[in-house]
Amino acid sequence: MTASASAQRHSHLDPRAIALLLGCCLLWGINQVAAKAALTEIGPLWQAGLRSAVAGLLVWLWSASRGIRLFERDGSAGGGLLAGLLFAGEFACIFLGLQYTSASRMVVFIYLAPFVVALGMPWIARGEALSLRQWAGLLLAFGAMAFAFAEGFSSPATPQQWWGDALGVAAAVLWGGTTLAIRGTRLGAAPAEKTLLYQLGVSALALCAAAALSGEAAPLHWSPRLLGLFGFQAVIVTFASYLVWFWLVRHYAATKLAVFTLSTPLFGLLAGALLLGEGISARLVAALAALAVGIVLVNR
Repeated sequence: MTASASAQRHSHLDPRAIALLLGCCLLWGINQVAAKAALTEIGPLWQAGLRSAVAGLLVWLWSASRGIRLFERDGSAGGGLLAGLLFAGEFACIFLGLQYTSASRMVVFIYLAPFVVALGMPWIARGEALSLRQWAGLLLAFGAMAFAFAEGFSSPATPQQWWGDALGVAAAVLWGGTTLAIRGTRLGAAPAEKTLLYQLGVSALALCAAAALSGEAAPLHWSPRLLGLFGFQAVIVTFASYLVWFWLVRHYAATKLAVFTLSTPLFGLLAGALLLGEGISARLVAALAALAVGIVLVNR
């Protein structure tokens, strides 16, 4: 982060920041719904890989237009490769998991990621050991996830739902691992655009290669519906909203921003119910509430 960016950091969120942040959370919640809806026309690995490729190209064009140097040697290649592979694994789990579980459930499970970061951060930054209150928040969150996960074993209509739920939990672990990889390597000092491009570029190659090697049918026919769903994910979510998020992180306190991201699973639940007709159980709502309380305890 440059000195000028640090000087412009605000300790409180103004109306513009709140509007942008809630807009990002809304888009992230709807993203799982769009991904699941597109699975009827495109395989999960091709969808994830091509999405990263398109968004990566847009990040490169954006950076070139603003004079941001992305390819200078700065020792971040190792961390970038690791972060990119973890990012690829995360989205492979999400898109594969959406074949078995609902978008509403997926968006709740992947928000276990902040607790993975909280557990791993003391190993990277010694000054970030957890307090008793934070451990209580972690235990509450893990209990909430176990409570919601158990529902997948007792749903006769969707006997493989637990498998999709498990992939959602795995995605959360990989997402948290990506954050730790960025923080614990020289990639943490690189420009945000370069960090994002590493993740998108490496994941695009890895996911498309996995799709080809697994024999997943290549998407040769693109209907207007598929173009709309894919374009929303690649352009609006993966490119635009991520850049807005990085701008917010540069100019506002991260702890203030973290609380608002709790609205993402809520938007995901509502989007799944309204757009896909997915049912929302009382167990899942209770788990989401407990997860929110746990995140607040960890981040206070």
